[in-house]
Amino acid sequence: MPLAALRRAAKESVSGLPREFWWLWISTLVNRLGAFVATFMALYLTLDRGYSATYAGLVAALHGLGGVVSSLGAGVMTDRLGRRPTLLIAQASTALSVALLGFMKDPLAIAAVAFLVGMASNASRPAVQAMMADIVRPEDRVRAFSLNYWAINLGFAISSAGAGFIAEFSYLAGFLIEAVMTMVCAIVVFMKLPESRPVRTALEKESDPEVGLGTVLRDGRFMGVVGLSFLIALIFMQGSVGLPVAMGEAGFTPADYGVAIAVNGVLIVALQIPVTRFIEHRDPQRLLVISALLAGYGFGLTAFAGSIGVFALTVCVWTLAEIVNAPTQTGLVVRLSPTHGRGRYQGMYTLSWAVASLVAPLMSGFVIDRFGAQWLWATCAVIGTVAALGYWSLMRGLPAEGETVETVAVPAAPASGEAADLPARA
Repeated sequence: MPLAALRRAAKESVSGLPREFWWLWISTLVNRLGAFVATFMALYLTLDRGYSATYAGLVAALHGLGGVVSSLGAGVMTDRLGRRPTLLIAQASTALSVALLGFMKDPLAIAAVAFLVGMASNASRPAVQAMMADIVRPEDRVRAFSLNYWAINLGFAISSAGAGFIAEFSYLAGFLIEAVMTMVCAIVVFMKLPESRPVRTALEKESDPEVGLGTVLRDGRFMGVVGLSFLIALIFMQGSVGLPVAMGEAGFTPADYGVAIAVNGVLIVALQIPVTRFIEHRDPQRLLVISALLAGYGFGLTAFAGSIGVFALTVCVWTLAEIVNAPTQTGLVVRLSPTHGRGRYQGMYTLSWAVASLVAPLMSGFVIDRFGAQWLWATCAVIGTVAALGYWSLMRGLPAEGETVETVAVPAAPASGEAADLPARA
């Protein structure tokens, strides 16, 4: 492709999005650039502190449990307090708890603070997604979510590479650097991101009552999407929990796994934006069905892998599914969420991934130990097929996005002691 065409494509990919979106994007990137602790936590506990692998797994589980607990609470906060205050509280709490974790010595204290870190770090997700939906036009949302997902993966790829070097120097330095960079994100939110929560008129409040968690749970189509999201998350998480175990049992080294899984990050960084340009205005039902099948059968093909090259090829298949699924599914969640209940809906959606992060390691370990890795990959193929059928069924009759009534974010007068509400995430 000529250089001029590349420049034009890049310009079209980033044009038309509001300034507030880019400050949110920068905050996401900086946050992921500093995400060192998740990468080296297991090594820190086993090598530096001398704890067992079982204890390290318990700490990881508690970290995930914290995310489960905070998902719904953060969604309620996003709707009641606002997007900006929730982001500030979540990021400042994450910075403080991560720094505190670096100084903990007692095993009970480490486990307790790890739980707090999981709660705080997961609490920002509903607010980020709701704010992004508030400030970006409906026709640009898939592109915006894709750019945000690209920032997450770019930052994580860089931080994962840097985590090893930092760990060799000092594990404590990794904790403190992450705390500082997360606090930088909080400062960016405070300085550059005004509140985006739409203000409801008295007439709107009378005709459309407040959304509660019960409202979300009674929304059959949305809860169906949440269930399908859980299934998709179970599949994708096998890349970090089932795949390394299966490759190890097959005689491959950690370095071999590193080479194979690196393909995932490289492809996302290289292809996320051009693929999104291709799918941006295509039928989301078809995209979600195809991505579910690619995810399930991409992992299913792992049963036939006998070399690093074939493992890398299977990673290519399910990575393409991830690239298509992530922005499309997030856009669907926004379409199904009422404007004044986006926080709660996003919280429930976030919960599906948090629960999957707890279930996926248990599932992979049980299936591999009892039946063998081939059955794990066959299970992934079955789950992908079920998810594809679910998307096809649930999205029949879904109104076109242009038919959805959108409420525009309106500036609100600042209350006493609060920041002004002005139009402003994964």
